[in-house]
Amino acid sequence: MAICAPNPQPVSAAAAVGVSIENLSKDFGALKVLKNVTFSVAPGEIFVLMGPSGPGKSVLLRHIVGLEQPTSGRVTVDGKDAMAEKTEKSVRMALVFQAGALFNSLSVYDNLALYPREHRVGSERDIREKVMRALQILSLENTETKAPSELSGGMKKRVAIARALVMEPQLFLYDEPTSELDPVMSATISEIIGSLREQYKVTTIVVSHDRDLAFGISDRVGILMDGELIHVGPASDLKQSKDPRIVEFLNPKIDVHHPRFKQLETEAAPHAQLKAST
Repeated sequence: MAICAPNPQPVSAAAAVGVSIENLSKDFGALKVLKNVTFSVAPGEIFVLMGPSGPGKSVLLRHIVGLEQPTSGRVTVDGKDAMAEKTEKSVRMALVFQAGALFNSLSVYDNLALYPREHRVGSERDIREKVMRALQILSLENTETKAPSELSGGMKKRVAIARALVMEPQLFLYDEPTSELDPVMSATISEIIGSLREQYKVTTIVVSHDRDLAFGISDRVGILMDGELIHVGPASDLKQSKDPRIVEFLNPKIDVHHPRFKQLETEAAPHAQLKAST
């Protein structure tokens, strides 16, 4: 499958923007989700944020797009406060949600056309050109009349990316873009993310557990654990890390003596006996 159309014309030429996170902390009551997180992302860079399951990584993305108010610290995009109304109006940011967040009541075409229609970006003819070009770039030709329910998981992910591309973003954010996909489709989505950066020079921030994605397309990787950023640097540095937390995260081992593992064995035993007797 072609990942992107050969030499596709960009949906729009937009200058990439930098992102700066300064001593960012976020509390939800007594729960401290982010603790003095500091890092920056250069214009045009692919930055992958990894870490164990938990709310911190997605909450951080929500701060970047101005959906969360920091408890303390500051987030700036292109030098502007992420929470400021003028930032929303002057910097185009597109967040690709983990589940795609497609509207099931709309066709693929209408999902992609929703943003430019709502914001009156061009004529209907202009919108159609942008939508059809984005579908071509994501190898989604002939899907425009389909409903999201008719699409496979991988196609839904690509439609969500195409919808974001129609917004002509300067900053692309992805929340677990390869989750619930098989290895082949995960590699495809990773390649798409890398290809879009190369073609449009857009700044890209990816939250992911996918080590292959991180090692394959990132310029730098950040590791977030228990709300703290414990590592920032090239992915190749992770392989040399002596930090036991990073070693365990990248090379998890199953503890067969853990009580939960024993419980799972006990729960599975009746099913195994039933299968053996049939």
